Amino acid sequence: MARAAAGYKTRLEPQDEFPHDPGTFKNYNESMYFNVFDPAQKAGGWFRIGNRPNEHYAEMTVCLYLPDGRVAFMFGRPTIEGNTEMNAGGLKVEVVEPFKRLRVTYSGKALLLARPHEMADPKRAFRENPSVPCTVELDYEGVSPMYGGETVREDGTPIEIDPEKSFAKAHYEQHCGAKGRFTVGDEVFEINGHGLRDKSWGPRHWQAIDWYRWCPMNFGRDFGMMLSVIGDGKGGARQGGMVFRDGIYDLITECRIESDWDAHGYQTHLRAEVKTEGGMAYSVTGRVMSLIPLRNRRTTPDGVELQTRITEGMTEYRCGDLVGYGLSEYLDQIVDGQPNGKAAGY
Repeated sequence: MARAAAGYKTRLEPQDEFPHDPGTFKNYNESMYFNVFDPAQKAGGWFRIGNRPNEHYAEMTVCLYLPDGRVAFMFGRPTIEGNTEMNAGGLKVEVVEPFKRLRVTYSGKALLLARPHEMADPKRAFRENPSVPCTVELDYEGVSPMYGGETVREDGTPIEIDPEKSFAKAHYEQHCGAKGRFTVGDEVFEINGHGLRDKSWGPRHWQAIDWYRWCPMNFGRDFGMMLSVIGDGKGGARQGGMVFRDGIYDLITECRIESDWDAHGYQTHLRAEVKTEGGMAYSVTGRVMSLIPLRNRRTTPDGVELQTRITEGMTEYRCGDLVGYGLSEYLDQIVDGQPNGKAAGY
């Protein structure tokens, strides 16, 4: 469990696996996210439902990395009423046993991208690439403790937040194992791998964070990491995350990430130096195997156009003699055509 500052505590209960009362904030978002990477097939994927019940729609994303570098992708904003389930646009999350077993399924279409970078122009990508039938069936098993929750006061009362500056009021993560299959058109991929899941809820604007680097990875069933570096909007960065080893989470106290970039400003390699509360130090390198660029745009009430770019790279990680797989997710605000986290040196 993540530690809270003095005067506060972190609360997490089994019912938090299910939808919460959205309250009255227009931009309330309840999000569940899962990824999985199969080390034998060099295939993987990630899935997200973000309910925005007070805006009457959900954000739904399915992204599958195929062994030959192709990506099968679908995004939608299906209409929803209320916040009673995580089930929208063909993507469904079922909580079988809180904190232990969950099931993710999808049935619909997927855009099949031989050149995933084309998603930088979504309209053109959807126009010029084929859509094929796609299904996902995955059973997730929690293999680690829970990390995170909702920060509240010591007496349990909630903390007041500014919805216009919020990304989430509560957030938790867990390393997992996952088994199942993807079907993409006529192709079937049997999946047996590892991943990470998270959940968050509360008001959210994607532009509330200056930039971040989020790198979840697994080196097997009992060793994984989540590296996190978040720009503070003042030229600095908050470093954190956790290392899962020996059945516990060892919290990260220092995490420096250096990245290499291609001509588009997309990450190609990374190097990370990590130190933990338990006195451990790790050196990690990452090689991006396949990457898809996504974006979110919003116009502020005073007419300013904001653009957020999120690059999602299936990444091969190395730590000592171990080889693992995971994601390098880089969120940046695009300023003068450039990702601002790259300009900050990350």
